[in-house]
Amino acid sequence: MRSTAPRIRTGLTAGLTVAVLLGACSTSGPAVDTGRGSSRHSATTASGPGPSTAPTTPPSSEPTRSIPEAKGPAPTTAPGVRAAPDPASIAALIATKFEGGGLRLGAERGSTSAYRQYFASYRSNGLTISGRINVPRGKGPFPAVVLAHGYVDPAVYTNGETMLRERDHLARRGYVTLHIDYRNHAQSSKDPSNDARLRAGYTVDAVNAGLALKQSSLVDPSRIALVGRSMGGGVVYNALVVRPGLFRAGVAYAPVSSDTVDNFDKWVRRDASRAGAARAVIARLGTPEAQPAKWAATSPRTYFSRITEPLLIHHGTADEDCPIAWSQESVAALRARGKNVELYVYPGGRHTLTSPQWDTSIRRTEAFLQRNLR
Repeated sequence: MRSTAPRIRTGLTAGLTVAVLLGACSTSGPAVDTGRGSSRHSATTASGPGPSTAPTTPPSSEPTRSIPEAKGPAPTTAPGVRAAPDPASIAALIATKFEGGGLRLGAERGSTSAYRQYFASYRSNGLTISGRINVPRGKGPFPAVVLAHGYVDPAVYTNGETMLRERDHLARRGYVTLHIDYRNHAQSSKDPSNDARLRAGYTVDAVNAGLALKQSSLVDPSRIALVGRSMGGGVVYNALVVRPGLFRAGVAYAPVSSDTVDNFDKWVRRDASRAGAARAVIARLGTPEAQPAKWAATSPRTYFSRITEPLLIHHGTADEDCPIAWSQESVAALRARGKNVELYVYPGGRHTLTSPQWDTSIRRTEAFLQRNLR
């Protein structure tokens, strides 16, 4: 039954020119993203028949931190010499020469009557990133989706273990689905400095996955989207800011905050296991309280004006890891800049949506992709 739940659509103009990866989920971060319809916590859904969705709520009335805009030239180390951007900033990501390609299909496993599934790998700026790819049966080239997963401890993460529902559903609808493992995960190359750069490398890997798909004969290079959940939702924000025009659309499920300080405070600053990364970041940037402008330069929200593609966000009201207020604030910031964004709210939905809410969400995602990847 078609839902009558209103959508928040937005638009946006104006802006800045830089952004950075959110300091998202740590070892005690958002619930492990299994993609199997459950999380560390028992999920609940709204009672009653029909889709467990509801009209989107307005942006939170709670006071929010003001993120200063970047103004004026970058600091210089000498007259006429521009200082290099901080490695955790989106300025650094924007300045990156992305070198993605070499998509390779390995062993076939988990294939169905609708698609073939393979171990996959591709190049990402000198590293090799592993993943899992589903290729629809039939004649291509096909539209494609890059899937950016949420937090799972890299020490226990295995190749392609998350976002199983999204991969299967979209591949059955004719999309090549490339689920990326990120650096430091599964069979991907190691990058010891990634945490100290607020995991900016994950954005690099997502952008390079899009570039690798564009070079593949399996894929229509003009019809590629990016879908992420939780920490991967932050990767979606960053990638759309850093490389506008690469993906035709973005979808974020229960995303982390678009203000890096929210994520840093919740998952890095108070986590003893990440004390070293926290110290390294603060040594360069200072604390968020003492250096708000430097921290703003690491927040994609500061640079939402760069986004040119439509964005769809799904979020449950009972999310135990990423408060729905974070998505409401992101939508408000996008709306203020005239951007095309839709937010669907799921009453009682936890961090990982369960049926029937997830079923409703993936149908909405499919419709959104069909509209924007035509």
